[in-house]
Amino acid sequence: MTTDSSTTIRRATPADAAGVAEIIATAFAPLAAVRWLVPEPAERTRVMTANFRIFVEHAIEYGYVDLIDEAPAAAVWFPRTGPLPEPADYDRRLAAACGRWTDRFRVLDSLFEDNHPSEPHHHLALLAVQPGRQGGGLGSVLLRRAHAELDAAAIPAYLEASSTRSRDLYLRHGYEVREPFRLPDGTPFWPMWRPPRLAPP
Repeated sequence: MTTDSSTTIRRATPADAAGVAEIIATAFAPLAAVRWLVPEPAERTRVMTANFRIFVEHAIEYGYVDLIDEAPAAAVWFPRTGPLPEPADYDRRLAAACGRWTDRFRVLDSLFEDNHPSEPHHHLALLAVQPGRQGGGLGSVLLRRAHAELDAAAIPAYLEASSTRSRDLYLRHGYEVREPFRLPDGTPFWPMWRPPRLAPP
């Protein structure tokens, strides 16, 4: 557990997975990409929560999830410095979570895979702050914590920004934009890469 000024950050445990998935689904609900993935508004949060839970549980086991309880806010990271297994029973769990929209999620998975860099790095798969607390710097608090660890180990970071607002946040934290890719409806994602910042000699 660490603190950034008055904000306490801790590593999530398996008991946190459902709550973290709900935070992310609620925060991401207005995004154009999410509207394409689940066109039915009444089903959107339920489906996205179930989908995100697959990745949150996987990150808790094979990566790490930084959590600010009082916000709430979370960052989901996967180390890609060596082999990373696929989530257990992924095809079945994806179909159970996403139902009639499963094929759309498979399209997104393929786009992410096709555009993922081969260089060793840590992947920020998801960063979310509960609506009502957004814009207050909590995302930056989570980024600073992770970047300090990555910089100390000289490890780059990678992510896919799903909005211009998040893209601009990441630009302020040292990320560089790579060539965008798009969903079938034209909605863009911006791949972004952050070289480690080495401490001065």
